[in-house]
Amino acid sequence: MRMLKKALYVGVALAALGSGAARADILIGVAGPRTGGYANFGEQVFQGAAQAVKDINAKGGVLGQKLKLEVGDDACDPKQAVSVANQFANHGVAFVAGHFCSGSSIPASAVYQDEGIVMMSFSSTNPKLTEQGFANIYRVCGRDDQQGPVAAAMIAKKFKGKKVAILHDKTGYGKGLADATKAGLNKMGIKETLYEAYTAGEKDYSALVTKMKNLGVEVVYLGGYHTEGGLIMRQAAEQGYHPRMVSGDGLATSEFGQIAGKAADGTLFTFTPDPRKDAKNKKIVEAFRASGFEPEGYTLNSYATVQAFAQAAAMAKSVKAKDLNKALHAGKFDTLLGMIEFDKNGDPKAPGYVFYEWNGGTFDYAK
Repeated sequence: MRMLKKALYVGVALAALGSGAARADILIGVAGPRTGGYANFGEQVFQGAAQAVKDINAKGGVLGQKLKLEVGDDACDPKQAVSVANQFANHGVAFVAGHFCSGSSIPASAVYQDEGIVMMSFSSTNPKLTEQGFANIYRVCGRDDQQGPVAAAMIAKKFKGKKVAILHDKTGYGKGLADATKAGLNKMGIKETLYEAYTAGEKDYSALVTKMKNLGVEVVYLGGYHTEGGLIMRQAAEQGYHPRMVSGDGLATSEFGQIAGKAADGTLFTFTPDPRKDAKNKKIVEAFRASGFEPEGYTLNSYATVQAFAQAAAMAKSVKAKDLNKALHAGKFDTLLGMIEFDKNGDPKAPGYVFYEWNGGTFDYAK
């Protein structure tokens, strides 16, 4: 029944396209956490995709048709992500920007592969996502096995001889990033003082903080998100304990500073270069700010996924998955993130990572 419904949606769109008569909208989806602990990241990606659709439609749309955006809330929950993926398939979406969390993207990707829908994540960094042998799955961000070694090299150089703890939140993203950083450190002969998992969503991490304090840990590498990272740093400060935290792109949100307060100062994290600082993006960044929204974190990544889809569809003269795949693997796509090319797995060929540092309630490039 689901396949029949999808066929009907696609059939109507293609018939309208071929007839030259009234043209149907091209339906695309954006998926991420609209509710739950990571809803602020969801707001980033929903705003980014919505603005991209608005701007593309203002220039005539895609293949002479307007894009229509459907939002799916997966709450960064694997089961809910599969439900969202099935909902998108039933509604006949041609493309999905998402999902946000690796733990959601990986199970949802199996649905998109089965249904013949192209999915492109703006943020999921777990290597497994693009190593499943699925033809329709892409991402515009880097991978944990690229991000982790960058963090490891910096820790080895900047914090030489310091005791390091590696923590993770048990998720596909957090554990994947922590393990990649651990592997990088171990390869350089650096053995962590503590490697430990914590449970996301709790409010009290004082026991973990005390354990690290008693072990003399001076550097904490966090494989996880801003909420727990902020609580850990705040609760450490409350004990008079001030380790340096290093993490990944899960700290690229103003909420980390709000949660950690002054304890956030000095925290370092890896992320791709900030597209807000690129002069060619000035008008788009100003448009977001004029609406009262700061396009931090993954906002412009999300915008870029929709751009890549629109350009691939124009190149392919089609929104069929097989045609989009040919275009995506053959082309170069001019996006807010710069020129993107995809390798055979659907990963960007040159993602690049830099360090950011938190100070005074905000973050910028580390000096």
